[in-house]
Amino acid sequence: MTGSVVHLPPQVQPPFTVYINGVPQQEGRDFELHDGALHFTRSLAQEGKLGFWRWFLGAWGIGTYRAHDSVDVRYEVDGRPAVAEGLAPEPESA
Repeated sequence: MTGSVVHLPPQVQPPFTVYINGVPQQEGRDFELHDGALHFTRSLAQEGKLGFWRWFLGAWGIGTYRAHDSVDVRYEVDGRPAVAEGLAPEPESA
């Protein structure tokens, strides 16, 4: 099983707090920080683009669901709180 990597925007500098689906993550246990990217030990799911049939069913009020992990990072810029929302996880290359 492979992990996932999330590249941080350049303005995000430590200290910061990482959340997956609103749940705080702990550095050293859930992820490691290397070269401006978060490296997770587990695979994070990304839904991708909505296909025609899923859009069509949704237009009729029929919901379809796939796994989708939302990665958010809370940090500060000049003492003011900021959030980088919906960062896209990618499979980590071996």
